[in-house]
Amino acid sequence: MMTGLRQYAPATLRNRDPILGILRDVLPAKGCILEIASGSGEHVVHFARNFPELVFQPSDREPEALESIAAWVEATRVTNVLAPTALDVSQSPWPIAAADGILCINMVHISPWEATLGLVRGAAAILPSTAPFYLYGPYKREGFATAPSNQAFDKSLRDRNSTWGLRDLEAVAAAARSVGFSGPTIAEMPANNLSVVFRRI
Repeated sequence: MMTGLRQYAPATLRNRDPILGILRDVLPAKGCILEIASGSGEHVVHFARNFPELVFQPSDREPEALESIAAWVEATRVTNVLAPTALDVSQSPWPIAAADGILCINMVHISPWEATLGLVRGAAAILPSTAPFYLYGPYKREGFATAPSNQAFDKSLRDRNSTWGLRDLEAVAAAARSVGFSGPTIAEMPANNLSVVFRRI
């Protein structure tokens, strides 16, 4: 749904506060937080309001998303969100040279596996030691969807695009570990989603 250039993602209203609760224990006290695949921009303005001491850098690969993010920033008048930047995680190097933390919400299952590999490589390249790398979304664990609804969601994603689908959390963790991240800290979230936090070693 859109109002002017602003897009609305219904899931954002449901998950932004549970995510916020996790981020309070994860994000650094100060610095710049890069959000990958910011989508509509609703998440980043919500987090910016709640972490006024941090600066947020939204990004997306889609021009319509970049327009929506800018429109949300303007409409909400948050002052600690930088202009959105075009970023495709599979293209190296990224246009952002450094960040103090990275957020990526609901991208991993709605993109090819190569995008996840590009995401972890790019994150490793720009994060300092101990910095958080936060992922949110539905996953498979040990090869199985964590709930029947996730199993159906996985099928619907693959029907839409054969390169999409829920990823095995173990495979994501192995890819992250291979480029210099810790093992994940995992928190169960509403609607059978997971918060997954890696730290740069």
